[in-house]
Amino acid sequence: MKSHEILNHFGHRKGQIAVLIDPEKCSDSAHLSELIKKSEFAGVDYFFVGGSTVTREEFLSTVRFLKEHSKIPLIIFPGGAHQISEEAHALLYLSLISGRNPDYLIGHHVTSANEVYDMELEVIPTGYILVDGGTKSSVAYVSQTTPIPNDKVSIILNTAKAGILQGKKLIYLDAGSGAEQHVPAKVVNELTNLNVPIIVGGGIRSYEHISDLSEAGTNVIVIGNKIEEDLDFLIDIKAFIQRSHM
Repeated sequence: MKSHEILNHFGHRKGQIAVLIDPEKCSDSAHLSELIKKSEFAGVDYFFVGGSTVTREEFLSTVRFLKEHSKIPLIIFPGGAHQISEEAHALLYLSLISGRNPDYLIGHHVTSANEVYDMELEVIPTGYILVDGGTKSSVAYVSQTTPIPNDKVSIILNTAKAGILQGKKLIYLDAGSGAEQHVPAKVVNELTNLNVPIIVGGGIRSYEHISDLSEAGTNVIVIGNKIEEDLDFLIDIKAFIQRSHM
């Protein structure tokens, strides 16, 4: 296993941007090429790759293509034990700590541990928390877990603290793919004193959403569906990145 280079990079500033790529939805090489080109133009910090129902073949093919055609750091955001590859820069080793399904707390980890353990890959223990985004997300359905209501800030905070006490090195708050509302900025603000990087995804659809989450203290803001629907949203992302670097 590699050092903590990506983890340290996550923590070094707020408002970094990751583009989430679901291999099941982005199997066309022409589309991926265009996505890479526009992401590099925008100054995106990371590609996250993974999905709830992705096959191993789809996953590996997408990872190889991204590695061959882009210099943007490639982070695995796995939907299952089969979504691992040494060609990525890091693996978010997710434990779904907001749920009580043992498969997603430890089961998939046991299945993949032997293969992951000896990989030349940075493995980042991640406390993964589902927050209600107003829709039934794919990950909630597949994992058979219930998201935490987005107004139950104390439950979210205590869940994050429990994860950190167990040794998690970062917290990922996810409203889910296609969420109607993103994780509220006030939730992020409550977690900023925990001294671990915070990643937020799901339901982020505007420059204002990105700005609000950044100001609240989010280290990495993950955008997927909006870019799938409109690649030109990367122009807004470029504007945000340019402004944040001023």
